Amino acid sequence: MVFNLPVLLTWLRIAFIPLLVFLFYLDKPWAALAAATVFGVAGLTDWADGYLARLWQQESRFGAFLDPVADKLIVAVALILVVEREGAMWMTLAAMIIIGREIVISALREWMAEVGARGKVAVAFIGKLKTAIQIIALIFLLYNQDLWGMPLREWGLWALAVATVLTVLSMVQYLKGAFSAAV
Repeated sequence: MVFNLPVLLTWLRIAFIPLLVFLFYLDKPWAALAAATVFGVAGLTDWADGYLARLWQQESRFGAFLDPVADKLIVAVALILVVEREGAMWMTLAAMIIIGREIVISALREWMAEVGARGKVAVAFIGKLKTAIQIIALIFLLYNQDLWGMPLREWGLWALAVATVLTVLSMVQYLKGAFSAAV
């Protein structure tokens, strides 16, 4: 197994998951800010691990495997926490779409690797945009309150709606690319 700073950052994202859950349920006035901060730091490590791996030429097959697993795990957990608290049908549907898309794209990437066309489902700009908006939405929704008069919760709800639309659009883009290459 490869062990370097980029891989360590990816493992850190996975280790943050129980901390995120603990802070989310902790009944302290600072807990929501702490949970949102942990998730935000995890979002930064998502960017940093890939950037550093490329910069220092420490890309590895193991890191390429673990990075999307860590991303999907922490996002799925954050979505489930927010859905559990909100109890709104549209948020449940949004979470189902986002998590479902991740499962579909992961399976699609595996299939495309088997047929030698993995590049047809490489990360595209729309996927990166979706991820960025999704992380912002979840930070705001985990915090779940106003900050200096800014309605972060409401902004989080809107951002989650936008992320859900981008989720569907990016999935369609990946599926089109994959099926045109496979046929």
